[in-house]
Amino acid sequence: MLQSQMLGPLACLVSFVTTSSLAAVVTKVTDLPTRDFDFVVVGGGTAGLAVANRLTENPKYSVLVIEAGGSNVALFDSEVPFFNGHLFNTPADWNYTTAPMAGIEGRSVGYPQGHILGGTSSMNGLAYTRGSSDDYDRYARLTKDEGWSWNNLQPYFRKNERWTEPVDHHNTTGEFNPAVHGFHGINAVSLPGFIYSFDRRVIQATSELPREFPFNLDMNSGHHLGIGWTPFTIDGGVRSSSATSYLAPQFAKRPNLHVLINARVTRVVQTGTSHGIPVFKGVEFTEDRTPTASRKLLTAKKEIILSAGVIGTPHILQHSGIGDSALLSQVGVKPLVNLPSVGKNFTDHPFVANTWLVNSTDTFETALRNETLMEQQIKQWNESHTGPYAAATFATAGWLRVPDNSTIFQQFEDPSAGPNTSHFEFIIANGKTRLPLPPTGNFMVIGTVVVTPISRGTVLINSTNPFDPPVINPNLLDSDFDLFVMREAIRSARRFAQAPVFSDYVISLVDTAVTDAELDEFIRSTAITVSHCVGTASMSPKGADWGVLDPDLRVKKVAGLRVVDSSAIPVVPAAHTQAATYVFAERASDLIKAAWVMA
Repeated sequence: MLQSQMLGPLACLVSFVTTSSLAAVVTKVTDLPTRDFDFVVVGGGTAGLAVANRLTENPKYSVLVIEAGGSNVALFDSEVPFFNGHLFNTPADWNYTTAPMAGIEGRSVGYPQGHILGGTSSMNGLAYTRGSSDDYDRYARLTKDEGWSWNNLQPYFRKNERWTEPVDHHNTTGEFNPAVHGFHGINAVSLPGFIYSFDRRVIQATSELPREFPFNLDMNSGHHLGIGWTPFTIDGGVRSSSATSYLAPQFAKRPNLHVLINARVTRVVQTGTSHGIPVFKGVEFTEDRTPTASRKLLTAKKEIILSAGVIGTPHILQHSGIGDSALLSQVGVKPLVNLPSVGKNFTDHPFVANTWLVNSTDTFETALRNETLMEQQIKQWNESHTGPYAAATFATAGWLRVPDNSTIFQQFEDPSAGPNTSHFEFIIANGKTRLPLPPTGNFMVIGTVVVTPISRGTVLINSTNPFDPPVINPNLLDSDFDLFVMREAIRSARRFAQAPVFSDYVISLVDTAVTDAELDEFIRSTAITVSHCVGTASMSPKGADWGVLDPDLRVKKVAGLRVVDSSAIPVVPAAHTQAATYVFAERASDLIKAAWVMA
């Protein structure tokens, strides 16, 4: 999850270097030892670095990653888990803004996306949730490829995940199920390494209200309904991103792996035809961000792998002449391959913060208002990577459904992947982190998130200049179904806050909306995105006349070009999306290897 920006006066007080200098990373193309590569990966983000790592396991394959952003090394605000929002609106962020959205009263909102090695995994909310088994079985049905099913993806979850003891070494018995996790993967995942008394109250509430809010021992088991402890990509109190894991020094030293940072890819280039099919193995890029900058060209011997993300991938495809031919012609880009689905099917989770005033001072606000206390906590993190800053901004989450007999199902077919898949999520936090804080008061916050939305949006170019951002429209809350679920989620959160364990804790509900009309106004005026975006280059069955990719993630109607990132995911999972993105990258790597093993 991407949280809203949380700044403190000591945010950049001190830097702690946790990553060694990476010989594979260069800042100029002239520093590369060769320009002859088997694979060129466009984007060094969550998926891109995972694919580059796995492909270079074979010393016969040479790989170049081209990343538009800079290095993550020694970037304090990326390393500290609690500071997950601090890189928003900085050079480490693409600093996108959405188009006005009718569903949220015509508001435009910031749309954070990582512009840094590790991509959004270097700046997100760190939650590592897989979703339900039904989510992945639906991917298998949609693509007619059983390889995308829950059971068949289990080896890839375990290849990604290295389950790690939390930094506070507390006894985690009863907080997760070891049988469903991987202990020998690459990317560290752990339970919260700092727990407030508030978090224990949340878990106690599940035993007090078990029918509506059951305890879930492990939300990553495939059966995710209920409330429980959230796993996070944290390693010893420090963020674990694709950059710190898949590009760790033991991998970065591989002679066949190279990473070029601060280089912006402007398009992929057709390099020929094969049996009447256009071949795209060229990558055009620039190391200068001005519109008149000179462009450089590299050609991959085997494949180009687009891993530029849900915004960047359709943006590059469209500027390359791959997309809706009518749109491209209207903009002034010469159409080369007509794929109308490029940039369509954009799906995201809307989020609303629900706030209660509480009678405790052991909440986030106390430290955020007290520079001395904040300095002590930062000092503790720098010295031992322990304390409040070693954990994310929430510790527990819930995955819940609206009742099966809800009136909304008279209008809409249930969009969830199955009866054991949630419609909404609780993100349960021990206070506010968004600035400006109220001058007084301590709070608890339950963020409600619609995780099976019907609304769909677009990412579309509107000029021939590849440096112009595309028009980004998540189209949040466009559907009456999504609005209904958000209303019911808020009412459910309020019932949860009435558990006996909160009777001496909660003073009052801050938000006063009660009726449907009042709640709708509250929702539309406050909803934002959590940037759980997918779908803008989605996969579909081989030979289908819709979608952008075949089930092996090859771009339809062309050769030499694949997409491996969350834009390939056809339906957003009922989950935070980084775990799904990693597992897509892991399986994609094997698909790519298999395609070339006999070549």
